[in-house]
Amino acid sequence: MKSFLQQVVDDLLRTYDSLDDLILILPSKRAGTILRTTLANTADKTIFSPKIYSIEGFVEQISNLQTASNMEQLFTLYKAYSSMEYGEKDNFYTFSKWGQTLLQDFNEIDRYLIDTKDIFSYLANIQEINHWSLQKEKSEIITNYIKFWNNLEPLYNAFNDLLKAQKLGHQGLIYRTACEQLKDYLSNNKNKTHIFLGFNALNTAESYIIQEILAKTKADIFWDGDSYFVEDPIHDAGYFIRQHLNTWPWLKGKTLKGVESNYLSQKDIKIIGVPKNVSQAKYVGNLLLKLKKEDNNILKNTAIVLGDETLLNPLLNSIPSELDTVNITMGYPLKSTPLASLFSQYLSMHIKKDSQGWYFQQVLDFLSHPYIQILCTENQQNKANLISEAIRTKNWAFITTDNLRSLGEGNEDLLSLLFFREEVPGTVFLSKCQQIIQILRERFALSKDSLGLEYLYKFYSLFNQLQDMVEQYSFVNDLKSLESLYLEIVRNETLDFQGEPLEGLQIMGMLESRVLDFETVILTSVNEGILPSGKSNNSFIPFDLKKYYKLPTYKEKDAVYTYHFYRLLQRAKNIYLVYNTEPDVLEGGEKSRLLTQLLTDENKLAEITEIIAAPEITPSIKVLQTIAKDESLMDLIKTHAAKGFSPTSLSNYIRNPIDFYKRNLLGIDDILEVEETVANNTFGTIVHDTLEDLYKPYLNTYLEESMLQEMKKKVRPLVIGHFAKSFADGDISRGKNLIAYNVVVRYVENFLKLELAEVAQHQIRILGVEEKLRMDIHVPGLDFPVALKGKLDRIDEKDGVIRIIDYKTGTVTSSQVEIVDWEDAIADYNYSKAFQLLCYAIMYNSIKPIGTIEAGIISFKNLSSGLLKFATKEKKGSRNKDNSITQETIAHFMESIKTLIFEIGNPEVPFTEKEV
Repeated sequence: MKSFLQQVVDDLLRTYDSLDDLILILPSKRAGTILRTTLANTADKTIFSPKIYSIEGFVEQISNLQTASNMEQLFTLYKAYSSMEYGEKDNFYTFSKWGQTLLQDFNEIDRYLIDTKDIFSYLANIQEINHWSLQKEKSEIITNYIKFWNNLEPLYNAFNDLLKAQKLGHQGLIYRTACEQLKDYLSNNKNKTHIFLGFNALNTAESYIIQEILAKTKADIFWDGDSYFVEDPIHDAGYFIRQHLNTWPWLKGKTLKGVESNYLSQKDIKIIGVPKNVSQAKYVGNLLLKLKKEDNNILKNTAIVLGDETLLNPLLNSIPSELDTVNITMGYPLKSTPLASLFSQYLSMHIKKDSQGWYFQQVLDFLSHPYIQILCTENQQNKANLISEAIRTKNWAFITTDNLRSLGEGNEDLLSLLFFREEVPGTVFLSKCQQIIQILRERFALSKDSLGLEYLYKFYSLFNQLQDMVEQYSFVNDLKSLESLYLEIVRNETLDFQGEPLEGLQIMGMLESRVLDFETVILTSVNEGILPSGKSNNSFIPFDLKKYYKLPTYKEKDAVYTYHFYRLLQRAKNIYLVYNTEPDVLEGGEKSRLLTQLLTDENKLAEITEIIAAPEITPSIKVLQTIAKDESLMDLIKTHAAKGFSPTSLSNYIRNPIDFYKRNLLGIDDILEVEETVANNTFGTIVHDTLEDLYKPYLNTYLEESMLQEMKKKVRPLVIGHFAKSFADGDISRGKNLIAYNVVVRYVENFLKLELAEVAQHQIRILGVEEKLRMDIHVPGLDFPVALKGKLDRIDEKDGVIRIIDYKTGTVTSSQVEIVDWEDAIADYNYSKAFQLLCYAIMYNSIKPIGTIEAGIISFKNLSSGLLKFATKEKKGSRNKDNSITQETIAHFMESIKTLIFEIGNPEVPFTEKEV
């Protein structure tokens, strides 16, 4: 089946002996490239090529205006807005939020040749009615609001005049000007023949220009439609062509050229539902591989059309490496590039800096950006990582320039580039962005990163343009306005890839597919809200006013999408329509109505297959992890055993051997982080260190009330000192940290109150605080040394009985320090507190053999319970407890702990995960 452009070329070569007087106008530049190639391949003699324009390029020719960039339009509009004489005006930052919408409305009004005086007057009257302005006394806000709407026409005129003075225009202005100057154009091109190809939806200006040229010169028009849709009175795919047929005098009684019957030809259509966007990309990748294996040449006439263009990145990552040639005929969204996020973070970081400095998390995120990592790596030294490590070590929740400059020599240039002391104007900030780009360019040139260099060039051009604008217009020289402008540009700009549009697999957006035909079409994201795009209305002009002035509404936009959808199907043989089965407000809704229409059509095509391409999901069975003890792991265990197992590390093994392996043997959990608020372990360390300082002066002394009263006076200064030591440069003057400070003080003071009550009734002598204990253990069956080590919080003597005491800042109950079976002590984590106390008891016994001692835990969250004593019980539920630890107790526990350590050190017993 011939493509539309091939049919047009055949007709032109039959009709015209010479083509050099022809002017061909198409919907897009890409269509012009394909047309020229088709012409060259079809002509059997040497000919001069006709002039070929896209419709926008053609209208520019008539108007003698050039298209202003979106940035130029926004700046010019604000300049015009600033010159208006009414009320208080928005700054550029606020203006940029609604200025884009106003630009779109001005553009639409001009493209549809609306009487501006009439529509702006109508719009102002609507706003007056909406905002209670019939009250006799109007507030200043309402007065200014109404003034703004009444001044829309002067603003529109001032804006257009400023653009025209520079020989520039927005699209609508160019179209309106072209209509005004069409007569002059036609008189200068009397001998030319204009031929319009492949048009469908036309704005009023386009319609006027085409009709005038058709009526007054030698001209022709080819429609790219199908008789099936055009002859159906209600089918949206033929909506616009039927409209033109009924309203254009030139078309009366003529046969529509280009409208043929192709849609009902034999096709193989598959409708495929795939969960989520990335799965769509993966499905398309697998489909391409399958098509290539079936027929190696099929991909030469295949197009992937992206309904949602944000799918480009996952699609590119899903294309099989076996494919030789892929051409992208669409822009890659600039907002998806790594550089976009880099400069966005850079701007945001400096805008959010306050009197305290930069918030640490924002700085760490910025320093971890892949491009900052490249920027900061020189001579195999990564300065970004050094700065990040210093922030964590010094615990800076907020970072000042003085903090950063204290990090030593060699970092001054980098720090002054990334972190500057004072707030800088937009021009200086943009020059710093250019410096970053220059450094990265040198790095990328060395690593031959061609894609990275492409990104850099685009942003270099963008920042140059921004720099010119900021220097020209002073109102955007603050960082907040610059950020708003930058984000707007990045959101709308694309990075255009240069490829070969005539070879291999073609990837394009919906608009790029106009007038092009492919044998195999793969269309993605055929969901409501995407195809068609739904009822989004980013406009100041209400719906009823749009209907009155015949401006396009969602109805017309739906018809445009319907036309493009069915036009792709007209001449294709193999069609794959992929949609997302998981409705999502942000990513489009349910399956598109276009698919339902395709399936329910009276003359529906015979071969339509529906598939849900979901992966097979088997019920997940949790497989417990097992780690065999190879030679290197055994070396690690032996090293750890020689240094000494701590009671906590052995408790970790009892809880879950995999935790012991990761945390204690590999040290995976030992990651240094900035503590914005006091962490639990830091909290406990401060309490322990404070009590150590309070009690150390009174070692081997019987406590008296006066000593404890003296200790109470020292609590606050000691706590502050230990916060400074354990919490580094963390701020405890406000927020949660201030609460934590007061909680620590309260814990220690309450503990001293408890101690005062005890001293009044008992004789208590402190024998040791924070005592480091260590003992060697001979474990039968292990051929390497094993030690047990730990730090005992307190050893004292109460009424002649020696006590081993462990402090816990968390909650502990009496049931956790009482055991019945010795096996439970090394098998059940619920008895971990009792296990730890017994570990301290056997270590103490190895230094000073005991007769009878007691051991217990003081829980600061459960102080009213006093000392929670270790106890053995005959059976569970029994009230008979024995709180004493004797040599018999030591012997029982020694057997248990040797069994536990033998299991850890036995190469035949792997580390096996427990379900926690």
